[in-house]
Amino acid sequence: MRKNKSAVSKASSYAAIGEFWDQHDLSDYWGKTRKVKFDVAIESEVTYYPIERNLAERIQSAARERGVSSDTLVNLWLEQKAKEQAS
Repeated sequence: MRKNKSAVSKASSYAAIGEFWDQHDLSDYWGKTRKVKFDVAIESEVTYYPIERNLAERIQSAARERGVSSDTLVNLWLEQKAKEQAS
């Protein structure tokens, strides 16, 4: 891996790059940029399922208690249930 991940900020970590751009404006560095081409592979897919309002409210409450989002909690619960069913 290269010593510097960023030619502009000279940062060596993604966190440091983020901090640099939080404090700087790209327009000040536009002359140091270059065109690039790259492919983006989006691997995740979202599927929506309707659920009853009262169940959704209970899920939201449980998620808040655990400090996670409702979708994260639902995915965790469904993954656990799928593992149980596979056993």
